[in-house]
Amino acid sequence: MIEYYMPILALHVISVLSWMAMLFYLPRLYVYHQENNDKKEFIEIVKVQELKLYKYIGAPAMWSTVFSGITLIYLNQDLLSIAWFQVKLVLVVSLILYSLSLEYFRKKLETDECIKSGKFFRAYNEVPTILAILIVTFVIMKTIPVIFSIGITLFFLFIMYMIVKPKKGTSI
Repeated sequence: MIEYYMPILALHVISVLSWMAMLFYLPRLYVYHQENNDKKEFIEIVKVQELKLYKYIGAPAMWSTVFSGITLIYLNQDLLSIAWFQVKLVLVVSLILYSLSLEYFRKKLETDECIKSGKFFRAYNEVPTILAILIVTFVIMKTIPVIFSIGITLFFLFIMYMIVKPKKGTSI
């Protein structure tokens, strides 16, 4: 079965790319959704986009990523004993949980029950970026660059803080 490793790896990378497209764009749609609540026709169009992006692109790509990844691990079980790969798996589980949270928010937005603001979704949109940066770094370097990892995480936490903090002269 090892002769299928490279085609499965190609499928895995393609699936990750498709999944990440959804992870980067869906929260942006949520920003538009929340910041344009007064425009009912616009909101109805955005709801359709949110549904199609999650159900027809994001979720299938996530599951394809998961199953192809599990298959790759099955074909190369030595990966499970490597520290950077173990941390990568934790980050991938975080991405899966983030993806599932997007579906939770989509359903709340669909029924007009979401209380999160556009600012929240602007900041929340940074989560897959930091996770992707760390995952790609670990995979390419085959190590865990601790100082880089801490630095990039703190940088993104700062960006998220700057997005959600109240502007001068406005009340919370």
